[in-house]
Amino acid sequence: MKITIIGTGYVGLVTGACLAELGNDVFCLDVDQRKIDLLNNGGIPIHEPGLEEVVARNRAAGRLQFSTDVAASVAHGQLQFIAVGTPPDEDGSADLQYVLAAARNIGRHMDGYKVIVDKSTVPVGTADRVAAAVREELRNRGADTEFAVVSNPEFLKEGAAVEDFMRPDRIVIGHDDSPAGQRARDLMKLLYAPFNRNHERVYWMDVRSAEFTKYAANAMLATRISFMNELANLADQVGADIEAVRHGIGSDPRIGHSFLYAGAGYGGSCFPKDVQALERTARQYDQELLILRAVEAVNDRQKQVLGRKVVQRFGDDLTGMTFAVWGLAFKPNTDDMREAPSRVLLKELIERGARVAVYDPVAMEEARRVLALDLSEAQLARIDFKKLPMEALDGAEALVIVTEWKAFRSPDFEQIKARLKHPVIIDGRNLFEPPLMTGLGIEYHGIGRSVLTGK
Repeated sequence: MKITIIGTGYVGLVTGACLAELGNDVFCLDVDQRKIDLLNNGGIPIHEPGLEEVVARNRAAGRLQFSTDVAASVAHGQLQFIAVGTPPDEDGSADLQYVLAAARNIGRHMDGYKVIVDKSTVPVGTADRVAAAVREELRNRGADTEFAVVSNPEFLKEGAAVEDFMRPDRIVIGHDDSPAGQRARDLMKLLYAPFNRNHERVYWMDVRSAEFTKYAANAMLATRISFMNELANLADQVGADIEAVRHGIGSDPRIGHSFLYAGAGYGGSCFPKDVQALERTARQYDQELLILRAVEAVNDRQKQVLGRKVVQRFGDDLTGMTFAVWGLAFKPNTDDMREAPSRVLLKELIERGARVAVYDPVAMEEARRVLALDLSEAQLARIDFKKLPMEALDGAEALVIVTEWKAFRSPDFEQIKARLKHPVIIDGRNLFEPPLMTGLGIEYHGIGRSVLTGK
């Protein structure tokens, strides 16, 4: 099938590359000429395991092309996927300017029936606004061309997006019951047929329910994370081990084990903005989502937990001290620094007078860029970006772990002790077992595990 993907960001690039991998002829459009040049020269603008190989393979096979030519992109695909960004507006609502601009471009250039697929994460009712924008452009041209708008939200995890796309646990598609909508259903069914050979993975529903499903899923996952983080903080006070609690409640099949890990708070491009956008939607209908308001408040507070633990151990004034920080990206296997807990930690340490030596396997360049936005030039100068994780430890008071990269799971603890001024690890992801750390002579501070360390 001939498919157009509008937007070559995280969702658009993964979607386009993976659909090309299935044999489709895919045209990826972006207004950013630098990004298109990078893609056409064999590079990719994001870090995502396996994606670069898929892109290269399908470019070489002629099934994947990148361009800034809007008219050519509309002419190419009967299926037009809108996969542009929907950043949070000042009031927390999703900013739809790029989605609606894409819709207007389709209406301005389309000649013949098109299925317009909302792949971006958008609020309930966006499909109606997309359809209205297309109709307005068609009226301006005096054209009466049939089209349909469907909702097909993405459920991709950063760091595992290619695998998630190629082996989805569900595919949600919303369409209406008009003749154009039924025709769209047939084309979407054909597109996703390769994923349904073993069993049906598509969940068909109305458009608004599909739009709602995406926000509901992310809100539920964010809720589980904040719930466990709040319990972890209480566990530290009452003398319980949150990891034992996690196993105890996760064994209940009604609860399950996923997204029950206590830590330093969630970040990234999805959970923070989607929770805010769903709250904003509720306010538009005079509803108040009290649980989600608490989820957001707990997460904001949890991002400060590592800074609090440093202060509890080393005092309010950190002047003259250096701290090693492992992990900057908001999660492993990505260079995404959006809403990353590391940004909150670094700002607090530096404002308290400390220097910081940092290491991340992938996100160093992106971290330099975003930290320059968070900090003054003088503050930024007090961050040392190290090429190797152990180099960050030299002369540091303690090691603080923020991101659970696999490379951090089995370090040389003797070398850690030798390089640090004090054998102290403050672990924001509970990577290690406290009794083992005690046996190694390491003072260990996890999240919700003080019962095992006496801290």
